[in-house]
Amino acid sequence: MIEGSTMFSRLHSAGLLWPTLLSALALATLVSLGTWQMQRKAWKDDLQLAIAQRAKAAPESLDSALKSHRDLAYRRVTVRGRFVNDKERFVYAPHPRLGPGYHVITPFEIDGSGALVLVNRGYVTEPLKDPSQRAAGQIEGLATVTGLLRTQSPRGSFDAAPDLKSMIWYAPDAEAILDSVTTKRRPGDIVMLLDAEAEPANAGGWPKGGTTLVKLTNRHFEYAITWYGLAATLIAVFGAFAWGRLRAQAEAAS
Repeated sequence: MIEGSTMFSRLHSAGLLWPTLLSALALATLVSLGTWQMQRKAWKDDLQLAIAQRAKAAPESLDSALKSHRDLAYRRVTVRGRFVNDKERFVYAPHPRLGPGYHVITPFEIDGSGALVLVNRGYVTEPLKDPSQRAAGQIEGLATVTGLLRTQSPRGSFDAAPDLKSMIWYAPDAEAILDSVTTKRRPGDIVMLLDAEAEPANAGGWPKGGTTLVKLTNRHFEYAITWYGLAATLIAVFGAFAWGRLRAQAEAAS
């Protein structure tokens, strides 16, 4: 107790008591934030591994996946039915090489149940948004689609509102897109997107499937280094400040 009292007395007399307490609080906060980011990195790494495994797994029927799994994101499934080509919708998706374009979202009527699932058939360039310019790629009759399920992605606060006249969305908002397709939902309608795979390729050339990005952005290590770096900087700055104060106090006492 005496040693503790002496230490606090020295800090107080040197004008370091409150700076020490506040710096300790700030240091604990910075270290906690860095540790939290490392935990987030580990979680994201595990999620990325799970997504990669799901994307490479053998496809199961959509009906089986819906019954067997609670987490459906990036599940590889197959389903048979018919495209409702006259109700195509579009999600704006500029391509890094091909320029402005869209993902073509087509309602797919599941064979047997008649329920709908939205199929992201793939990318088309701006001129090919018009279905008449890619008529050879419009699949009629029964078809089988294999791809990855994508969960609901509602429009964010920074996403532009959809252009309902041109049926263009700026976020893959499955619920809003499905509502634009049908005035009355069936009980079995699936509020998800099914991203069609690139293979087998569309015989008509367009749309081009395989648009799913299975690599997640993971910058948590960078963020952790930032917080830990700030913590180290705080230690260095406070150490220099405290050393100067204590040296000045010692010189004044001598």
